[in-house]
Amino acid sequence: VLRLADSLRMTKLGEVDPPATYDLPTKMKPLIGITVNAKEDPADKSGGKLWLNWNYAEVIAASGGIPILIPPQADMAELAQVLDGWLIPGGHDIDASHFGEENHSTVDPIEEERFQAESKLYQTLPSETPVLGICYGCQFINVQRGGKLIQHIPDHVGTEHEGGAPQQYRLKSGSKLQEIVGSEVARGKSYHHQAVGALGQGLTVVAEHEDGMVEAVEATDRPWMVGVQWHPERTFSDPESKNLFDAFIAAAKDYAAKKTTVAAR
Repeated sequence: VLRLADSLRMTKLGEVDPPATYDLPTKMKPLIGITVNAKEDPADKSGGKLWLNWNYAEVIAASGGIPILIPPQADMAELAQVLDGWLIPGGHDIDASHFGEENHSTVDPIEEERFQAESKLYQTLPSETPVLGICYGCQFINVQRGGKLIQHIPDHVGTEHEGGAPQQYRLKSGSKLQEIVGSEVARGKSYHHQAVGALGQGLTVVAEHEDGMVEAVEATDRPWMVGVQWHPERTFSDPESKNLFDAFIAAAKDYAAKKTTVAAR
């Protein structure tokens, strides 16, 4: 902002020719929105609670972004124009009514306050905005695009996906995720009892567990939208996890630069 203001001042004084565009300073950090868990409670003196696991914001900051925590009270349409990227963190289960089914007996629904707020942000977010969904975030992307979920993995396969045990995932050759990771296999830790079922519109499967469960998806109609079922923020020291966040922040920084250049024309 200071660089742009100084350039405008010098142009007015006739000291320099007016530039055709104004580029984002190379050191400016992108603003990454992280939607938080939320529960309104009018009976409590606090009015309710907002919360988020520490490591989501930590890995964004460590990767070169500025984490912006987003509560459901925020104006999502305004935020959509400001954000350079959106991290959709993990959470509880999506109510099956959002994809036309009855809830399984094991479903522990996400707070409706959070789901509705995220739905508004998703609907107003420019398609060029980089989006990274983790666990619930991956499932959220699928449901928003008309897909369905497997509501309880143990009903379909015998593999344990909830306990956080180290796992390996086969990556689709030529996919964005495979290029980011740099190999045909990714490692991670999963903590989910649900999974992507019928794929939403414009999504493709880019990672699978050996038992056939979908572990990552990408949007084919957006420049950068990736959802992973595992929790890379909990294994940030692993190269695969660090590469994923580095790529996300790099995409957000590129998008921020493009927005600034266009706005200055």
